[in-house]
Amino acid sequence: MSIDRRARVPEDFWNSLRSSTQSRIGLGRAGDALPTTSVLEFRAAHAAARDAVHLPLDVSALATRVEAVGLGTPVTVRSRATSRPEYLRRPDLGRLPADLTAVPRTGADLGFVLGDGLSPRALMDHGAPLLAALATELADTYSIAPPVIATQARVALGDHIAAALGVQTLIVLIGERPGLSVADSLGIYLTHLPKPGRTDADRNCISNIHPPEGLGYQQAAKVVSSLISGARRLGRSGVDLKDTSRTDELVAHAALTIPGPTG
Repeated sequence: MSIDRRARVPEDFWNSLRSSTQSRIGLGRAGDALPTTSVLEFRAAHAAARDAVHLPLDVSALATRVEAVGLGTPVTVRSRATSRPEYLRRPDLGRLPADLTAVPRTGADLGFVLGDGLSPRALMDHGAPLLAALATELADTYSIAPPVIATQARVALGDHIAAALGVQTLIVLIGERPGLSVADSLGIYLTHLPKPGRTDADRNCISNIHPPEGLGYQQAAKVVSSLISGARRLGRSGVDLKDTSRTDELVAHAALTIPGPTG
């Protein structure tokens, strides 16, 4: 009994840790190598990551889902990268627009760009529901331009689209680089007063959006709302702007639960 119990302890220990991380830990050994199951799982994850990068975006299906959110009929644009291989070889082309004549000038407070990025799969899985959560959080406070779907897109392509839209704050939803744990993670990049030439230092990023394992849509929307409010007060986004959404929630909770003075 004691031998069996000691043999089970390591596996119980790793199982407990695995419940709190998607990392590959405690894989075990089969002689001098990994167990066959672990090797096959790794190869499957690597294949999923490669597929997520190369899978073409179904623009028509995405446009239908985006239009159903109720922010208007989406416009579709593409970067100067003419193919997926060129997009991967030439990041600079993914930052420049091919043609923006279809983008309407709205002068709205907010503009949304949905870019395929390095994981079109992530945009297909999470783009429309995340946009719906953002619309629910923001539409009562700000005017919003019709969404723009961008293919072969890098983040900076959004600055050109924002200039064409004439919006004050740009929110880019884009597929993040797939990893061996997550192949469908979406990121948000927020730029206040966007224009061509802005750098990553001028943006705020909210990453790892892929419920149920990653950040949820409503949580991400609340962070975006907090950042927009802060950017409008500060007059800029980027390294000087911090997310205070969690702090605001704690202050509000304290105000409800801590008795005030009764004098």
